[in-house]
Amino acid sequence: MTHAPALSVGDTFATLDLPPVTRTQLALYAGASGDHNPIHIDIDFAHAAGEKDVFAQGMFVMASLGRLLTANVPLTALRAFSTRFLAMTRLGDRLTLTATVAELFEAEGEQRARLDLAVRDQNGEQKLSGAAILALTSQNC
Repeated sequence: MTHAPALSVGDTFATLDLPPVTRTQLALYAGASGDHNPIHIDIDFAHAAGEKDVFAQGMFVMASLGRLLTANVPLTALRAFSTRFLAMTRLGDRLTLTATVAELFEAEGEQRARLDLAVRDQNGEQKLSGAAILALTSQNC
């Protein structure tokens, strides 16, 4: 079964532009994830820690990358997903998420693609980098 059109190394696999990060999103994510660290939801706590305001949970940003992937391929095609946090995501940041084909290869009887993942804000600052391995063809998908 094929999950993606013909791809070449360097192709942009997917892009997602998100609206500005809000306090409401961070509070809802805290409730859904169980990450109630006050640095993400309590402005007074953030000030006491030397921050101008609260900032997004790293996993909030990573979850957005997961959303980018699963909006473009079935979850059953995902073989690996990893990220590295590079910078804080602040309130009001408008994030652009991209997945670029870095490698095409065969493994375990499947055609696969390794994607380079990136999250950047409206100023081009990279907030997160990562990689994903997708099965492009498989008997099991």
